[in-house]
Order: sequence, then C-alpha cells, then structure tokens
Amino acid sequence: MTALAILAGFVIILAVLLDAFETVVLPRRVQRSFRLTSWFYRHTWVPWVKLSQAIGNPGRREAFLSYFGPLSLILLLVVWAVGLIFGFALVQYGLGGHLHLGNQPIRFGALLYHSGETFFTLGYGDIVPVSWPARLLAVCEAGMGFAFLGVVIGYLPTVYSSFSDRELEISLLDSRAGSPPSASELLNRLGCCPDQSVLDRVFRDWERWAAEVLESHLSYPVLSFFRSQHSNQSWLGTLTLMLDVTSLVIAGIESLHPDQARLTFAMARHAAVDLAQVVNARYDPNGHTRLSSEDLEQLRNALAANGLKLRRDETATQKLSNLRSLYEPYVEGMARNLIITLPPWIRTQRKKDNWQGGPWDKAIQRKGLEDAPRIDDHF
Repeated sequence: MTALAILAGFVIILAVLLDAFETVVLPRRVQRSFRLTSWFYRHTWVPWVKLSQAIGNPGRREAFLSYFGPLSLILLLVVWAVGLIFGFALVQYGLGGHLHLGNQPIRFGALLYHSGETFFTLGYGDIVPVSWPARLLAVCEAGMGFAFLGVVIGYLPTVYSSFSDRELEISLLDSRAGSPPSASELLNRLGCCPDQSVLDRVFRDWERWAAEVLESHLSYPVLSFFRSQHSNQSWLGTLTLMLDVTSLVIAGIESLHPDQARLTFAMARHAAVDLAQVVNARYDPNGHTRLSSEDLEQLRNALAANGLKLRRDETATQKLSNLRSLYEPYVEGMARNLIITLPPWIRTQRKKDNWQGGPWDKAIQRKGLEDAPRIDDHF
C-alpha cells in the first residue's frame, strides 16, 4: 500500500508539472491525445456555454461568456496547485515518519493539510517529518511552492500583455471597416484611395498581426477564450475579415494589385488552420454558406458604387470560391466552438461605428438639441 501511494503520488506530481511546463513554458502546440489543460477546458467551457444559453439578452450573454477566459485561467492554476498538494500528500503518506505535536495519529487528511502548508511555505510546525526522505520531500515541496508562485507572477502578465497587443489592432480596425466589420466596408473606405499603398500598408500590418496572434495563441491557448471589449468585435472575426478582403483582391479587383494581399492571405490562413486545432474545432461538411450567389452580386454592386470593379467572369468567381474553401471551414468550426459571430461580407445596415457612439448621445437627443453637432456631419 505504501509503495502504491508513493508511485501514485509521483505520477500525479510529474503529470501536473509536465502539463504546467507545456502550457506556460513550451512555446508550441503539444500534439498528445490527453493533456490535463485540454481536459480541463473541454469540461468547463461546455457547461459555461450551456449556462449562457439561458440568458436571453445578447449583450448580457456576451458579457457572461467574457468571464470564462480570465476565470478559467485562475481555476487552472488552482487545479495545478491542488494536484501538486495531493500528489505530495500521497508520497508523504507512503514514506511515513511524521510526528504530531498533540500525539494524535497521522491520517491522510492531516498529511493533506501538512502538504498544503508546506507547499505555500506556511510552516506551522504542528506536523513534523522526522525521517530524512520525508524531510527531503518537504524541502522539495516548499521549493516547488516558490516556483509555482513565480509561474503565477510571470504567467498572468504575459497573457494579459499578449491580449492587449491583440486588441490594440482590433480597435484600429473599427474606423476602417465598421462595427461589425465587413469586407465591403473596408474596401469601400480604403480600396478606393488613389494610392494603393494605403491599403497595402493595412495588409502588411494585419499580416504581422496574424503572425503575432498565431504565436501567442499557440503559446497561450487560453487567449482564444478572451473576448474583445465590444460584442461586435472579436479576434476570430478580424482574422476572418482579412481573409475575406484579401480573397476578393486576389480573385480580381480592377486597379488593385494582389501582391501584398497574397502574403496577408497566406499568413492569415496559416493562423486559421493551426488555431482551429487549438480550439478543437470540427469540420462540418454542411456548414453555412457565408456568401451566396445573390450576396456576391450585391457585393459587386456595393463595390462598383465606390469605383471598385470586382471581376464577373467565371474564372474569377471560381477562384474566389476556391480561396474561400481554404479557410471558411476552419473559421466556421472555431466560431461554433467559441460562440463567436463571424463578420458579414456586406454591411446591410447603416449603423454607427463604435467610435461614433457615446453614453451622452441619447441624452442630447432627448433634450431636443437639434443644433447639437453630429459626428456624421464632419465625415
């Protein structure tokens, strides 16, 4: 029994340490059939989503979903700590050699308490290891407690720094593609500029953004669950938008060269494919068609109204369809798993961008201040 407890304890300790190392330190995706972190997120995200479905208000439901990312990060750290404490308690139980100050029998519950106070370096001294293996194990556990604290101190700021960098570029897209963003709106606002370098600079910026999102979300998969500040924005929606826009340019828009668009599409598609595996997305052969033939014709007309002519020949239409097939199954699979709404191809309703809204706008309208300045009058 004692040997079995020692073996089980060491297995638990090594499993937790390996999982923490792969999640926090190892900067690449681990392809293994079972991981504690993956198991944890599969069995916490699904119940969280089911709870959110009971919330009727879309805004409140999105706010509820936004709590999962930060909360799960804290709970994962708790799971690791509990696993290490339980593992060390099992090993201490197997080793024996403890004295209780009250001369009471040392049961497993008391060793759990002793393991906890050792891990968090409290050191009350009411349970004392007297054999040298038990003392050595206590020292190792105390050192691991310090290391765990260091992991928490280093891990959380790094995750939030990556999240901040991701959201900065998403916020910049608001004035360029609308809220929610759409491919037609981005091209109408930037693609009609006399100098194509403006659009190419945007593509270059988003090529780098896609690479940074790929690197950060592979290193810290929990970022996939972190939601943006506004409910009509998301990292997945932004990634999909850039794939939509670059697909249109590559398929053929007169007066626009596709060189930079090809580079941005390649990087964004790479990110979509790899991150679909991170969030355990599943392929759906009967997935929703985001761009029907009627929508495509409407898109052509919307672009033409701003001087952008999307090619109408069969070759261009087939090329666009082929490009879409390279990424839409992946982004749609991620959207289903993460409960994120993908951006439309066409902006059908004229709504204010996020930057145009304000908490006092309705109050001004209620007071009947017709002479108050309006944002739309200046743009």
